[in-house]
Amino acid sequence: MLIAQITDLHIRMPGQKAYRVVETDRYLPPAIEALNRLDPAPDLVIISGDLTDFGRPQEYAHLKNMLDALHTPYFLMPGNHDAREALLAAFPTHTYLQGANGFVQYAVEDHPLRLLMLDTVVPMQSHGTLCSQRLDWLRERLAEQPGRPTAIAMHHPPFVTGIAHMDAIGLLAGAPELEQIVASHPNVERILCGHLHRTIFQRFGGTIASTCPSPAHQVALDLRPDGPSAFVMEPPGFHLHEWRNGVLVTHHAYIGDYPGPYPFHEEGGVLIDE
Repeated sequence: MLIAQITDLHIRMPGQKAYRVVETDRYLPPAIEALNRLDPAPDLVIISGDLTDFGRPQEYAHLKNMLDALHTPYFLMPGNHDAREALLAAFPTHTYLQGANGFVQYAVEDHPLRLLMLDTVVPMQSHGTLCSQRLDWLRERLAEQPGRPTAIAMHHPPFVTGIAHMDAIGLLAGAPELEQIVASHPNVERILCGHLHRTIFQRFGGTIASTCPSPAHQVALDLRPDGPSAFVMEPPGFHLHEWRNGVLVTHHAYIGDYPGPYPFHEEGGVLIDE
């Protein structure tokens, strides 16, 4: 089973620039092309939040038009830049978005690795939270199939990354409770997150929590306690999570055209030395 993860698209309308710099809608088509070229093809694509920049209906309509070119089934999650109502209205055939108790939470059951999608959004706020309702939903879903390999996906990561301005708008409530839940379910293979626009890993509740790069701009890698809120135009990327023989392996993939691939060896198998 192969899962592709893209995140933090921040789609704006054509010609509009996020933060006066990034025409975000120009970066998604190359990402879709990269996903469509993968061989083997992913079984599904997770898009883990900040689908649009301001949660406007026209931004979601523009996003949907671009995602129609994706060959692989995809599953959407909201981030802090999204608006649940506008998201649901723009993707009416994605009935899983109806979620539970007003939250966009759902299970993807049709593959060897089960996926549980958690909604961390606080409307009109940048930080995230996991309230008792959302955590109870997770407990109930995990109790349904306690022995089945499962990954949890959510927008805000449940750990402190060291990038201070992002930690200030991270998951500000519910992380300790989530860690207790995960620690009591050793079948949870991974927690897949967005929000940070970077690849970051941390051990969490006996498993690994990770964040994914953006197909557009990346958050600057600045670990100073007083580091400013800033981004860089580092190479765009995505993650590939391969579930094989009971093990989940993650690859960081870059988007774009680069020289290569070049061989390491001559035709006879000798290492090239020139």
